[in-house]
Amino acid sequence: MADLNKLINIVRELRSPGGCEWDKEQTSESLVPYLLEETYEVIEAIEKNDYIALKEELGDLLLHIVFQAELLSENQEYTINESINNVVDKLIKRHPQIFNNEETKDWEKGHWELAKQKEKNRDSVLEGVPISFPALLRARRIQEKAAGVGFDWDDKKQVLSKIDEEIQELKDAIISEKGINEELGDVLFTIVNLSRHLNLNPEKSLRLSIEKFSQRFKKIEKDLKSKNINMKDLSLKQLDVMWNKNKELSNE
Repeated sequence: MADLNKLINIVRELRSPGGCEWDKEQTSESLVPYLLEETYEVIEAIEKNDYIALKEELGDLLLHIVFQAELLSENQEYTINESINNVVDKLIKRHPQIFNNEETKDWEKGHWELAKQKEKNRDSVLEGVPISFPALLRARRIQEKAAGVGFDWDDKKQVLSKIDEEIQELKDAIISEKGINEELGDVLFTIVNLSRHLNLNPEKSLRLSIEKFSQRFKKIEKDLKSKNINMKDLSLKQLDVMWNKNKELSNE
């Protein structure tokens, strides 16, 4: 705990009357954008297998956790020690078969979500997923919770059939000009379900496609700029030819 206490004391010094003006002005709410940024930087380091960066980013994220706890400690709400003790108690309680040698199936796969619902006195097993979560990840987490109590397809072939069904319903909605937004959402939700059955992160998959599209588009921009050609002066057919050429080159 010595290193953690050192970090806590530094944050307190920065918040003291003679400390840093920026740090003294911060509130729990004002720090949220930075907390999110650091969280995503941790995720990015993990996805890139960049463990040198991960070491640094985990430290930055820990700083924000300590900072948030210190802000509430100043108002005598609680200390970070209470947060640590709370999660320790939670882990022990959720794993009685490990820490207390209890014979129980409550925390095995299939019982986990029901046990959490009971523990937190929730009305539904679907509760507990932040509304502010990115929509793709929230959809996946909701599906995981439903699957945890047996509400799930048996295999990905059934999900593929459901995708075909939802796409047809979207086509019908577009033709009738009714319920398009809802049907588009259903297609996206089912695609996320497929990603779960394929054990893929839909957010990561979409980011890969965004990056791939961006790189190919930028290549076209660069080629046209070198020839002093305005993209708007070309037809879609001409742009498609360039796009497919770049696609072939990138796949070589």
